Amino acid sequence: GAASGAMEASPSALRRAGNEEFRRGQYGPAAELYTRALELLEAAGEAAAEERSVLLANRAACYLKDGACSLCVADCSTALELVPFGVKPLLRRAAACEALEKYRLAYVDYKTVLQVDCTIQAAHDGVNRMTKALLEKDGVNWRQKLPPIPTVPAAAQTRWSGPSAGGPGANTSVTALRGEPGESMALGWAQSPAATGTQRARTLKEEGNELVKKGNHKKAVEKYSESLKLNQECATYTNRALCYLSLKQYKEAVQDCTEALRLDPKNIKALYRRAQALKELKDYKSSIADIKSLLKTEPKNTAALRLLQELNRT
Repeated sequence: GAASGAMEASPSALRRAGNEEFRRGQYGPAAELYTRALELLEAAGEAAAEERSVLLANRAACYLKDGACSLCVADCSTALELVPFGVKPLLRRAAACEALEKYRLAYVDYKTVLQVDCTIQAAHDGVNRMTKALLEKDGVNWRQKLPPIPTVPAAAQTRWSGPSAGGPGANTSVTALRGEPGESMALGWAQSPAATGTQRARTLKEEGNELVKKGNHKKAVEKYSESLKLNQECATYTNRALCYLSLKQYKEAVQDCTEALRLDPKNIKALYRRAQALKELKDYKSSIADIKSLLKTEPKNTAALRLLQELNRT
């Protein structure tokens, strides 16, 4: 009866009811239930940050389904202020930005998701789509127009390997996921704790290295690419960049070095190989800039000094 209905109106009950509507494809009614739950929690204040964040991400999912992309972005941003680096609000905001053709913002969100958990396929696919879109829109120097990509603190990263998996803080991003709609948005969650993944990644990288020694760069690229899907490691990127240089795929080489430098900003190989690729792409200014950063770390690096001489002649 009506009395029991009034009793039931706790935020968690409203959230469950909202999830039920969401599953049935009733996105409008679901959003209303999440809104009511949020109103109850607003009164409860700061203590309910995590619960509010989940409700906002859920309501954002409703907005996304209904094509209200700007509302989705707003809810995700608030959710992320409450609980930084939540994967679902990041993925939903990325999808909404993509729909709004704000490709740079979408790219940054997809990349941030991969820092939190590199097993999420939806984010890998998003990064690939945005890279294509931005290359078309902004040309080869599209990365220079990106807003900064936030560095995800270790506590927010889902590190599947190592003993800390059960430790405090290790599961922050996972616990926030209970009872949420839109599971298909983040199919990366069911991965087994992939210490095995890291192991497999290493094996694939070593197979790639063997192929490089034999001069088979094409096959090596395949091995490195497989390895990078499992574990984004700096050396794997710089190795693949070397292959791309040999294959004259200079844009790809630049991208790989940029990835490597995200992981290790002073990496000598990444700076040198990116400079080589940029020189081939006739972007001499950027190439010289990379060599100069490298020489700050290793002033006597002969290969770099030689390349700088060549560049100064162009």
